[in-house]
Amino acid sequence: MIFRNRPLVRLGAAALLASGALTAFGVPAYAADTAADLSVEVTGTRVAAGAQDKVAFAKIKNNGPGTPDNFVVDVDVSKIDFAKVAVVPVTEGPCTIDGDEQPTRFSCLVDDKTVPGPGETLEVALVTFKAEEGVELPYTAPFTVTVKSDGDTAADNDSASAELVLTDESGVDMGIVVPDVKFQADGSEKPPLLVPGAETLVHVELINQGDVIANGIKLDLTLPKGATFTEDLRECTYSPDRRVANCPTPLLQVAPGDILIGSFPVKVDADVKAPIALQGGSGTVTALGELPATSANVAATKKTLPSFLKAATAEQAAEVREIDETDNTDAYAVIVAAKGGSGGGGDDDGDGPGLPVTGAKAGLIGGIGGAVLLAGGLMFLMARRRRVVLVTPGDERPTA
Repeated sequence: MIFRNRPLVRLGAAALLASGALTAFGVPAYAADTAADLSVEVTGTRVAAGAQDKVAFAKIKNNGPGTPDNFVVDVDVSKIDFAKVAVVPVTEGPCTIDGDEQPTRFSCLVDDKTVPGPGETLEVALVTFKAEEGVELPYTAPFTVTVKSDGDTAADNDSASAELVLTDESGVDMGIVVPDVKFQADGSEKPPLLVPGAETLVHVELINQGDVIANGIKLDLTLPKGATFTEDLRECTYSPDRRVANCPTPLLQVAPGDILIGSFPVKVDADVKAPIALQGGSGTVTALGELPATSANVAATKKTLPSFLKAATAEQAAEVREIDETDNTDAYAVIVAAKGGSGGGGDDDGDGPGLPVTGAKAGLIGGIGGAVLLAGGLMFLMARRRRVVLVTPGDERPTA
């Protein structure tokens, strides 16, 4: 497992975590059938008192059997007071905004390249911005996320309501994203699709969105049945069937806004009957302790290297106040294709295994960060304008 702390702009990096850009190397092979059952779940909507922003997640799963088209994510924010806090979805496709005095609804077209296939999940970023002043805590407001598609066959699970909560509490707020696994890890720029017997990597991204330092963390990663870990990493202990890895990191400190990336070598069983989406994968991150986010403490975290040499103690765990547990776990699938498929492109910055990224390699992170900041400005400066179109980095990719 390789962890590396990336000094990224907080919102841009967190939005990149949640965006569909991380879930595929290239254009997936869609099934001809467009009939599908879409469901949505919203997580990560509690914000620590000292945090000015946070990314929540709308997790949209395609329960099959086909891949939908004309896919729209609709976010009803009519009950949220944008003079206090803004909530903005970030997708690969363009969004429109309704509302006269303030935004009341976003409708975002999902780019065809990020539409989830059968068994896959698309995680849409819902970026929260607090106003710099005039916000009395705690503050609570409801909002609703709805998915729409011509091919959706069941309407009873198309919407999810959530409470946006700006708490008056301080604490750690660890979150995790584990993208679906689709491609082999063969070191090539355009790796082939994952097939039975092939090796791959399960990637995890962790972020502390709270207002205090996480003093040690624990990562638990479970593989779906039909996949096993291939290496004995010294940081982790494994279940007898090699499908569960428990990885405590008691000496690692994660400051507010810090991002960590990890990679786990995995192999698909040779007898898996493909094509299939192996379900049951999940990753969970928890903080073992906490420290005040003073300047000295934050500076010290940037000098601390990950260490997995001793186990966490019960006393450490008892010290933690986790602001929002709903985003501490993320489910994922391992998508296994029939032999003979081929894949798209990848990203390698020379700093070890990283998350697969679509589109241009250069400027994607900064571009998404810029789009998030632009969206925040639009909320406060253009609220009276109806039907504003938000342009995301997915619409600005170079053609070459």
